[in-house]
Amino acid sequence: MKTAAGSIFEIDGIPKLSHALPMAMQHVVAMIVGCVTPAIITSGVAGLNPEDKLLLIQTSLFISAISTLFQLFPIWSKKIQLGSGIPMIVGISFAYVPTMQAIAASSNMATILGAQIIGGIVAIIVGMFVKKIRPLFPPLVTGTVVFTIGLSLYPTAINYMAGGNTSPNFGSWQNWIVALFTLAVVTGLNHFSKGILKLASILVGIAAGYIMAFFFGLVDISGISSAGYFAVPKLLHFGLEFDVAACTAIGILFAINSIQAIGDFTATTTGAMDREPLDREIQGGIVMYGISNIIGALLGGLPTATYSQNVGIITTTKVINRCVLGLAAVIIMIAGFLPKFSAALTTIPYCVLGGATVSVFASISVTGIKLITKEPLSYRNASIVGLAVALGVGITQTPACLAQFPESITTIFGKSPVVIATITAIILNLILPKDTADKK
Repeated sequence: MKTAAGSIFEIDGIPKLSHALPMAMQHVVAMIVGCVTPAIITSGVAGLNPEDKLLLIQTSLFISAISTLFQLFPIWSKKIQLGSGIPMIVGISFAYVPTMQAIAASSNMATILGAQIIGGIVAIIVGMFVKKIRPLFPPLVTGTVVFTIGLSLYPTAINYMAGGNTSPNFGSWQNWIVALFTLAVVTGLNHFSKGILKLASILVGIAAGYIMAFFFGLVDISGISSAGYFAVPKLLHFGLEFDVAACTAIGILFAINSIQAIGDFTATTTGAMDREPLDREIQGGIVMYGISNIIGALLGGLPTATYSQNVGIITTTKVINRCVLGLAAVIIMIAGFLPKFSAALTTIPYCVLGGATVSVFASISVTGIKLITKEPLSYRNASIVGLAVALGVGITQTPACLAQFPESITTIFGKSPVVIATITAIILNLILPKDTADKK
């Protein structure tokens, strides 16, 4: 029976602010670093000026907030549900970073955002036909893709730990000391602390690394004073360009992440609500995922995804009230309106970001391994994983191997290992005969 005010342990109803606010802040702390870091990384590769870099961070926060609200409070009609209605936090996704880096290095932000619109359309199509498409992405395939994404992010983390290759002091001992100290704090809190310190380990690690970096003279706060106090996202500020190769690469990732979202939906409902997600919830969640990313691209925000770390909070605490998570989204949205807050985030040295995110990238790879091992690692399955990763990583680490191909082919297949790994895993999973032990 619901109380008049509602309980934080019930999906509907309005709980007391004194109960809701601490739980909402827990979600904010767990997701905010992951939300802004892809924007910082991508803006650096794209060579954005300080003002545009701030705007990209602001918009990333804003888009994450409205995407979360769209999922929490679905739009209903007699025939369709837009949004899952499942307690969920959505934020800017690391899964797209390798491909966005490749596009940004050879093109511009407009090309990324144009490809994102096509990706959003792909997600809508996947959502509409999710029952038919889902068999193409068993845990073996999605795990291989996630594992490859993690691997492809390691060079970024190491580059940042050394200070970022555009820095004049790249590879200095100061950068490495700060990076390793940050990593040590994050790792220590993850393994030796509990409660909010454990949940906020990355945030606390960045704060500790930032203080050390400040004393080493690695922090430049001059940009904060020139930043405004309030600003809103700007429609089509970065423009839109539609490149076939970029659209193909991003579109494939959207299809994969659409299916991957089912895992987060399922983990939330089974772990905190004692049931499987309904078909209309899955379909509505994926379709809204596509719609919100189209809106995000128009406003200059990067691709989003459901946040597994917040799923972990929900399943651990059993706090499923949508108003609690909606309050977290509102807090993130307010932060997105404050340029000085975004400017403060841009002062974080690359060595600190590298030390904090290398553990995040490692956890992405481990998540992929967990998905892969949901199925028996037979000779057939091991071949699928091994060949997909080998071709994906091997080709992208040998750029000259595609030198005789058109530039569009190089952009699709030669810039990020994720695309080749995905296509290879899907094809091999379809054509290789199942081992006796694998057959059902």
